[in-house]
Amino acid sequence: MVVHRFSLYGEGKNPILRAMRYVLQGIIQFNKAVFAKDARSCDVMFIASTPPIQGALAAMVKKCRRDHIPFVYNLQDIFPDSLVGTGLAKKDGLLWKIGRRIENFTYCNADKIIVISQDFKRNIMAKGVPEEKIEVIYNWVDENAITPVKDEENELFEEFGISRDKFRVVYAGNLGNAQNIEIIVNAARRLKDNKEIEFIIFGKGGLEDEIKATKEKEQLDNLKILPLQPYERVAKVYGLGHVCIVACKPGLGGAAMPSKTWSIMSSGRAVLANFDEGELKEIVEGGPSTGSGTAKPCGVFTKAGDLEGFVASIEELSHHPERCAEMGGNGRQFILDNLTCEVGTRKYVDVIKSVVKQ
Repeated sequence: MVVHRFSLYGEGKNPILRAMRYVLQGIIQFNKAVFAKDARSCDVMFIASTPPIQGALAAMVKKCRRDHIPFVYNLQDIFPDSLVGTGLAKKDGLLWKIGRRIENFTYCNADKIIVISQDFKRNIMAKGVPEEKIEVIYNWVDENAITPVKDEENELFEEFGISRDKFRVVYAGNLGNAQNIEIIVNAARRLKDNKEIEFIIFGKGGLEDEIKATKEKEQLDNLKILPLQPYERVAKVYGLGHVCIVACKPGLGGAAMPSKTWSIMSSGRAVLANFDEGELKEIVEGGPSTGSGTAKPCGVFTKAGDLEGFVASIEELSHHPERCAEMGGNGRQFILDNLTCEVGTRKYVDVIKSVVKQ
């Protein structure tokens, strides 16, 4: 393996400086991909979708090199759909139109496109990408690092003063608009008088101060807000919950596949989804898009923004913790059967080999 490193200024938050940085990075990478001796000896390009001009850069390299080197595009985030979903761009606006041109140019020239979900596949097929060009490979999880942790072996209970006797609902991740953290706070408000249910949030983000202020103002003693924990504690964080939440605001789930779902399942905990209907629903409920005819339910799905259904599911599950344990076990087994690093990397290798000229 030969690694070429080069220095650039920090990304920062200024959108203009970030865009300029992407362009400068692209110029340097293009130069190396076209003219560097070791790059010219390569047989295939493997390109990630971040930053979003990477795919177009690879397409230009392919056109400029006489050998027309093939490339595999690893689509982890659909641009510009993701910008529209987070409010950074408007559909049919200038930025969206530019993004669609970049997107189409990339898809047209890619030899294979790896997507991380069936929803992603349907999305780009609707934009004209032929099905035979697309391969679905789910992001895998380190099943050896994220394992089920027994309550009695989880020191986070003592560290954060969490009761082992209550029914625990856990969320871990970004506290932003897209994640619809409000529905968790609203559920805690609805269940404020139920002393047997506790909500635990590990996270940071733009809504953190607002959530803390709401908790204090409304005296939501059933809601704990704790710092986001390092990766090596993920299993213990999710291990605190009987159920663990995956959520989004209505309309924002089509261009995203929440990878935390796999971490929750690998931890042997039941998934409580409040998400747009689609592939995640089938995965949680053990449906056909999981790719396994023997898939079993690994959680409960409620529609994004459906507070009534969300609260009702929590109340129902709180009366049946043994059901949560069973669904958690189903999820762990699904990970071991389908989403290990070994399975995922083997699929990637097969795709890369398929485009290399013989």
